[in-house]
Amino acid sequence: MLVDYTVGGEEMSAQDIVLSPEESAELSRRTRSAIISQRDGRRARVILLAAQGCSRVEIARLVGFSLRSVTLWCKRFQEQGLDGLIDKPGRGRKSFLPPDAMARVLEQVVQPRIGQPRWSCRSMAQVAGISPASVQRIWAANDIKPHLTRTFKLSNDPNFEEKFWDVIGLYLDPPDKALVLCCDEKSQVQALERTQPGLPLGIGHIRTQSHDYIRHGTVTLFTALDYLEGKLISSIERQHRHQEWLDFLKKINRETPKHLQLHLIVDNYATHKHPKVK
Repeated sequence: MLVDYTVGGEEMSAQDIVLSPEESAELSRRTRSAIISQRDGRRARVILLAAQGCSRVEIARLVGFSLRSVTLWCKRFQEQGLDGLIDKPGRGRKSFLPPDAMARVLEQVVQPRIGQPRWSCRSMAQVAGISPASVQRIWAANDIKPHLTRTFKLSNDPNFEEKFWDVIGLYLDPPDKALVLCCDEKSQVQALERTQPGLPLGIGHIRTQSHDYIRHGTVTLFTALDYLEGKLISSIERQHRHQEWLDFLKKINRETPKHLQLHLIVDNYATHKHPKVK
């Protein structure tokens, strides 16, 4: 119930608002939060002040709202609780774009002009007859990103499709008592050492490290990923030959349960196909 007491047209008493401990804690959090809008924080403060017995005039002065706004948010809170302090969807001015302009943007974006690798918001706006901001909103609403390119590569192996489904099947329908590991290596990793030890992160200063370093050549990182468990088996070697790969396979065999059948997913690098490995 919203109670207004006035004398000579001026309100003298507080809004009849009683807060539960949970509501009081949440409203207090909103007034202190640095990640919600200032508008929402001020609305929360209106309700807290009303619950403390402040009058509408006093609340309006302290928060910087009009008397009408104070009454509105108190009423919304009493009717809907905390949800009443959130703006309803669809509020505010509706943006208007001619349907033909929107259709033109969506049609032209996949057909760059001759001599132009891709559209920009400005160049599309000139063609569509709308603002660059409107073009950006249309692209965002349809998840269109002309500035991005995603690369891919397909194998020329004639048995690629058969092998593809074999690999996918290991994840979708793994054999009983089996362990599937995805294995790969990263060669030519630079082994660098800083010339001087740095200082750790602390209060009042950031972590430091020397600008110059000492090169210790390159190493190769071998890794096997257990995708389901999120565990890694790794090894660092000086070289990248079939001997090092074979040593890594032996390490996998030592560090995995003996009662499980191992399935290793690897690429077609030469060291993986060496006769001694097979």
